[in-house]
Amino acid sequence: MSIQRFETGPRMSQVVVHGNTVYLAGVVANKAAGESVTKQTQDILATIDGHLARAGTDKSKLLSATIYITDMKTFGEMNAVWDAWVSPGNTPARATVEAKLAAPQYTVEIMVTAAK
Repeated sequence: MSIQRFETGPRMSQVVVHGNTVYLAGVVANKAAGESVTKQTQDILATIDGHLARAGTDKSKLLSATIYITDMKTFGEMNAVWDAWVSPGNTPARATVEAKLAAPQYTVEIMVTAAK
């Protein structure tokens, strides 16, 4: 079974497709870095939409999501954006974890797995 990799660098690939499963690396808000949790989450989800489309799938086929936020007090703010974005009736298994992220301008990081 073949493996496809997109946006591959020396450390990681942003998207890996193996069989009918699509794995995304953790996505941060490159365009909205340093902005509100709402704007960062919107930016991240738009990036995820693009990665999924490139791999031949979409958010209606999400299997799982792991969300990292730097402050659990922003859980509701992030959830408001997530709830407006996620495909009704096709919500993935999901965990949200409070964590220190790689750089201080990022307050949200999301990693998803989807079926093709």
